[in-house]
Amino acid sequence: MAMPVFDLVTEGWLRPRSGDGQTIESMGLREVLHRAGDIADISVELPTQWPALLRQVLLPVVVDALGAPADRRAWADGFVRGAFSEAELDTLDTYLEDHRSRFDLFHAETPFAQVAGLRTAKGETKGSGLLVAAEATGNNVPLFSARTEGDPPRLAPADAALWLLHAQCWDTAAIKTGAVGDPMAKSGKTTGNPTGPLGQLGVVVPTGRTLYETLLLNIPIGVQGRLGSPQWRRSIGPAWESRTAQGLLDLWTWQSRRIRLVPEQTADGLCVTGVIVAAGDRLAMTPDWEPHTAWRVDKPTKKTRKSAKPVPQRPLRHMPGKAIWRGMNALLASEAEESAAFRTSELLDQIAGLEAEELIDDRYPLRAETFGVVYGNQSAIVEDVLHDLTPLPVAALRADADVRFAVLEATEQAEQLAQALNYLSADLRRASGLEPIPWDKGQRPGERLLYLLDPVVRRLLRGLQTVQDTETLERGRAAWEQEARRLALQVADSVHVAVPESVFAGRETKKSDGTTAAAYPLGVAVNDFYRRLDRILPRTKNER
Repeated sequence: MAMPVFDLVTEGWLRPRSGDGQTIESMGLREVLHRAGDIADISVELPTQWPALLRQVLLPVVVDALGAPADRRAWADGFVRGAFSEAELDTLDTYLEDHRSRFDLFHAETPFAQVAGLRTAKGETKGSGLLVAAEATGNNVPLFSARTEGDPPRLAPADAALWLLHAQCWDTAAIKTGAVGDPMAKSGKTTGNPTGPLGQLGVVVPTGRTLYETLLLNIPIGVQGRLGSPQWRRSIGPAWESRTAQGLLDLWTWQSRRIRLVPEQTADGLCVTGVIVAAGDRLAMTPDWEPHTAWRVDKPTKKTRKSAKPVPQRPLRHMPGKAIWRGMNALLASEAEESAAFRTSELLDQIAGLEAEELIDDRYPLRAETFGVVYGNQSAIVEDVLHDLTPLPVAALRADADVRFAVLEATEQAEQLAQALNYLSADLRRASGLEPIPWDKGQRPGERLLYLLDPVVRRLLRGLQTVQDTETLERGRAAWEQEARRLALQVADSVHVAVPESVFAGRETKKSDGTTAAAYPLGVAVNDFYRRLDRILPRTKNER
């Protein structure tokens, strides 16, 4: 029986959104690139599908066809234009036509991002839910899953394509199906598989006003010498290896799994109901030129200071429940700061260089979008998906900018205010004869404050994107401190209400020498809190 055809170049598998957030008619890859200057972004079912689509398809097609900008001026010329030129669109069309067979999802010999004829020794397949992070499969049983493993979803080809890309980037670790032709498979399985490569990062994606701008913001400048080849220009079989990435395009289109989709005609039309997911290439190390992550830098020792080797750095993972602005010190840590504990991503550092040369407007409405996955049980299950999006003032990326100091000050003040409230709560609980709330259990008042401050911080960041003079900047900082103080006092009031009357007089406690002392009376605790508040928010020191 002839294999069905689903051509990603022309079939409508991508769901673009307009500037007002409305999803418009589905498009194929070619039309999306032609209209990239008008499209805001692509709608996806799960946020983590977006960086998978960006890295596995959109960026490598553009860069492999057109090359990377040779220098900042070439990048800026394209950015100002706001869309691909007619000549670039012709080149992209030619490229997609030349590789047309490699973009067919069900091609008999070269199915996209898969291995043709992939099979197990017993000819078994698993349900298509194995690709879907939110579906129950094997050990991965989400709490509120509406399906069981015996009732796999019927994935339309468009959805199957996105989940296929997602699996190549974020798949869980541990045991995978052993495929025929994989010399490392034993007893029908392959063990020791790591998660997909993005699962080992805290992904940071600079985001623009349109898809075209986002594409350019995510292309490193001057990397022609280390591009390599995307997966569709290489032959991939069931055998895999542990190796380093051979260039940027290889890294972006990394095939961390060997996969084959199993389509069938159903009452709902062509659907993917089965799948084989086997072991794929293992990334020996995350290269230091990985563009979509910030880095944690190890403090240099006496030995490393004397050595010519660079200081070790590791991808910085995102923390569950922590808003992106709470890690602003890492996002703004430029490559020039040699003693910093963090390094920002190559792409954000690149934008800082463009701003310094006035090749991008410092009032440009840049946003930073972050993605991550929290794995559990030896990384064999998905516990949570992390996603955040925040305004990021371009001027703040420059090490000596007043806006940068304002951003770092405000985000640090938010953390210190939360800590001050936790101290107040701890003092009053001790005065009541209770132990302070453990840092890792229950909800402390500082967390409530950070929740209330979240929209305020984001509003401040958005406002700082358009600041042009010192006077306006200072007014913004003063307004931030006023609102931060108001909310801190609001949460403090709720802490006071919860304490008994005995707290007003304090509680007698035994000191180490056997004498007694009144500890933590209300007046002392409140005065300590106000002193901290005045120190943290100096611009509102006299406001009570």
